Amino acid sequence: MVDEAMNLFGQMHCRNIIPNVVTYSSLVDGLSKSGRISYALKLVDEMHVRGQPPNIITYNSLFDALCKNHLVEEIALLRKVKDQGIQPNLCTYNILIKGLWQSGRLKDEGFQNLLIKGYNLDVYTYTVMIQGLCDKGLLDEVLALLSKMKDGFCVPNVVTYNIIVCSLFNKGENEKTEKLLREMTARGLLEDGN
Repeated sequence: MVDEAMNLFGQMHCRNIIPNVVTYSSLVDGLSKSGRISYALKLVDEMHVRGQPPNIITYNSLFDALCKNHLVEEIALLRKVKDQGIQPNLCTYNILIKGLWQSGRLKDEGFQNLLIKGYNLDVYTYTVMIQGLCDKGLLDEVLALLSKMKDGFCVPNVVTYNIIVCSLFNKGENEKTEKLLREMTARGLLEDGN
């Protein structure tokens, strides 16, 4: 219902009701999700003009849309965000990592650099990288990353394990598959079949 939201937004202007950052961010999100990225970008410019500067939530909507549409503008936008003094958050990095990885523009070394720089990555970030490595058939790297994940006190969830287990099983790595299934059972992520 983005068109209806834009109509209401127009009525706000006609009635001299000043939209705030939440209003603008909601519209930017709706426009971005509906594929109207150019309109969303214009709305962000309008936010600056109207004295309602966008925040990281506003920009995360744009990053997500840019990544999903395989547009290369997200890195330039990230620089712009940082130049405005807005700090990207973990959600920002998760969106960018997933988008860049899926488009083939982020290599494993890039992810390793994030780890080296001390970013506190979450289970979602690790799972995205594990999925990418599994897709490439790099199972040794997957298991090394799983180990690094656990060493960093980031507990894998059932999604993380399922991705790895399926990949190992499909490659005929039965012993490694069984080991992970036992680990999942021990962690309460899988019921014991006995």
